[in-house]
Amino acid sequence: MTIKTRFAPSPTGYLHVGGARTALFSWLYARRHGGQFVLRIEDTDLERSTEESVNAILEGMEWLGLDYDEGPFYQTKRFDRYNEVIDHLLESGHAYRCTCSKDRLDTLRAEQMANKQKPRYDGHCRDRDIDPSEPHVVRFRNPQDGDVVINDLIRGDIVVSNNELDDLIIRRTDGSPTYNLSVVVDDHDMGITHVVRGDDHINNTPRQINMAVAMGWPVPAFGHVPMILGDDGARLSKRHGAVSVMQYKDDGYLPEALLNYLVRLGWSHGDQELFTREQMIELFDLDAVNRAPSAFNTEKLVWVNQQYIKGADPARLAVLVGEFLANDHVDVSTGPDLAAVIEAQRERAGTLVELATLCHFYYQDYDAIDPAATKKAFKGEPDVALTAVRNKLEALQDWQREPIHQCVADTVEELGVGFGKVAMPLRVAVTGGAPSPDLDLTVFLVGKQATLRRIDKALAYIKEQA
Repeated sequence: MTIKTRFAPSPTGYLHVGGARTALFSWLYARRHGGQFVLRIEDTDLERSTEESVNAILEGMEWLGLDYDEGPFYQTKRFDRYNEVIDHLLESGHAYRCTCSKDRLDTLRAEQMANKQKPRYDGHCRDRDIDPSEPHVVRFRNPQDGDVVINDLIRGDIVVSNNELDDLIIRRTDGSPTYNLSVVVDDHDMGITHVVRGDDHINNTPRQINMAVAMGWPVPAFGHVPMILGDDGARLSKRHGAVSVMQYKDDGYLPEALLNYLVRLGWSHGDQELFTREQMIELFDLDAVNRAPSAFNTEKLVWVNQQYIKGADPARLAVLVGEFLANDHVDVSTGPDLAAVIEAQRERAGTLVELATLCHFYYQDYDAIDPAATKKAFKGEPDVALTAVRNKLEALQDWQREPIHQCVADTVEELGVGFGKVAMPLRVAVTGGAPSPDLDLTVFLVGKQATLRRIDKALAYIKEQA
């Protein structure tokens, strides 16, 4: 049997991290077993579904690299097929028309809740002969005895008694099919063998199994993925910060880092933390997915992202960081090679946004020196050390790291002071107090003219403070 999975989001918002993890698990399961992965847009909620949300889902899938073999399919283009199945269910006695008013259903619900009963439809129209020309909904005639057994690939067997399930609506008064019916038809028609989805769908599963059985169709295997919690233990939501996948792109995360983090939310392989895409495909399986909810930890995500930044191709990072620098109105065309600057600074960055900020001073003179940095660096007679090293740097013909280092060393020897008495004020003068790598590398990358100009700015600052 060829395994076929699907990701079927509703386009009523952006692709959030919970949906992205479900898509990843479904994608990995198909890839791990040499199967196929389908993307389906479940847009039957006509009032809430938007084109913007569809585009956001497609954009998020593309950014994450979750490629699909078929789709995207749209449920709104398959209404004729759903109605064909509903008509078949009516003809076979597995569905019936219902004319119960909203007032009757509201009253029924209020009575049941007052009696501390589970609110459910009471089957009032089950055996009535209703004229098709009357305004009506169509309900699925759910079996009234026996159990539905879900052989869940993550949670194990889940048993639901049929007498706990009511007769759900499968076609609205306006003739549009409902979610549960559409899903069953789609999964059958598209040959879906394994449904991997969030555990918020567990209540739908026994109903969908019953509908598939009523149609005489094979029932797919189900795996319900536990929810993601925020740092505070509540279900992950907008108040926890970025929940849209593309927000993580805007915040400076690499897609492979986000995928790596998401795969570890509820799945593990020993103590291994970092996985290439190939390793994920090779190692992932649903039986290793944890049954308990997982807590989203932003600090851990930043750490994972940092590891990927450290190992990424500097040329690729230069393109990505260049976009953030452009947004900050930083022109890198006249400064040092951005890839070289990134190589020097990336150990300090948790995100591409941080990395871009660390690159600023290489291309722009600072507006003001950090006072906290000057308190430590500008002790004693910093102007003497800065003037002496400036003169040597100005006379330097070969602007390379080794000669720059030698200028600092010669100044230290000439003044008879410790290395820090020259190096610390020079570093702050050149960077303004921003985090930076080895001093000779920093000065080399900043360039001769900018270095001399900034030393002059620091000397002016020292004079003002005197």
